[in-house]
Amino acid sequence: MTNYGTIPTSSSGPANVEYISRAKDRIKEGLGTRRPWKEMFNFHSLNLPSGVNDAISRIKTNISYFQMNYAIVVLGIVFLSLLWHAISLIVFLVLMAIWLFLYFLRDEPLVIFGRLISDLVVLIVLSVFTIGMLLLTNATSNILISLAVAVVVVLIHASIRKTDDLFMDEEAAGFLRTPPSS
Repeated sequence: MTNYGTIPTSSSGPANVEYISRAKDRIKEGLGTRRPWKEMFNFHSLNLPSGVNDAISRIKTNISYFQMNYAIVVLGIVFLSLLWHAISLIVFLVLMAIWLFLYFLRDEPLVIFGRLISDLVVLIVLSVFTIGMLLLTNATSNILISLAVAVVVVLIHASIRKTDDLFMDEEAAGFLRTPPSS
């Protein structure tokens, strides 16, 4: 009996494959609320706003609609600015793991002490915590400049991206609804 050419199996092999498969599925599901990049950068949907009110309206709508995409863009810009600061980059990578588990890959709403925490609150708290931890490293000017660049990039995109072709869900539409004037 020859075993030449066969791959030996062990009891840990299938478990590892199953774990990797579940992790891939979880990543795909968790990033499901991210809007497609093609939709975000649809060149037919880009034009200048007609005025300041139109720009502000577009910014509010696009930030609500592309919230996770913009978070990825901001984190990417900050990451690129930290490439030459090893300690800051290590801190940032640890913080990215926290972001993955608390914001990007969560399947169900976050509940702390029996209270439901919205995605917007999680986004704000994680942003402030990330900035605070990175400012404790010695890359303050890089971080502040990269955050300024990221904010400008997001605001420019949000103001020139038309909102006519966006399909808002009820929750996001409720977030943007303005109270009636009296």
